[in-house]
Amino acid sequence: MPLDAPSAVGGPDDASSFAALQTILDQRYSCRAFRPQPLAHGTIAQILQLAQRTASWCNAQPWQVIVVSGEATSRLSNALLAAQHRPPAPDYPWPREYHGAYQARRRECGLALYDAVGVAKGDREASARQALENFRFFGAPHVAIVTSDEALGVYGAVDCGAYVSNFMLAATSLGVATVPQAALASRADVLRAHFDLPDDRRVVCGISFGLADDAHPANGFRTTRAGLEEVVTWVDD
Repeated sequence: MPLDAPSAVGGPDDASSFAALQTILDQRYSCRAFRPQPLAHGTIAQILQLAQRTASWCNAQPWQVIVVSGEATSRLSNALLAAQHRPPAPDYPWPREYHGAYQARRRECGLALYDAVGVAKGDREASARQALENFRFFGAPHVAIVTSDEALGVYGAVDCGAYVSNFMLAATSLGVATVPQAALASRADVLRAHFDLPDDRRVVCGISFGLADDAHPANGFRTTRAGLEEVVTWVDD
């Protein structure tokens, strides 16, 4: 739903900037089916350059990014798929649990995806097949692996989260689809060996990106967002 137009704080440019950002945020979604055509190197560089403007704690800019394209994408996918028999090994612990509203939102997203791609409730085999699409990057021709510095701990990861968000918004502004993938971080050991990452790097997540396959049913749904009354506490006195 469109937001109210902003008040004129600094001039008419405020409203146009707000509208432009709103449009990009409304257009962005997690793409789960891509076309195979690669992007031009210059387009990827534009995305990276804009994401580099991300704010970070003390301007540390802890993110390091590996951009995978071409045959390297297939090799990485094969390495990740070959490790599926092993237990997950993320560098950052998974959430201890999802409860309450968080679990409800998580379930809503998962059920919407399964409904879109025809996975019946309780069909574990089909849901497992769909989960493996994470490691095929949903057909994307490019993958960005985002890592942080071990010494910066959770704050480095938080900064990388902001970077990931801005990467996706920059991509959306250029008509490029994205999907952030914590699933790739579950194979941090594979990524570390595959890319010969130094011991002081911690895998935060991956971002698969490229041109969306708009005809694919996996891209036929959108998630909802909580209302302000659910997430904001106003303190005026």
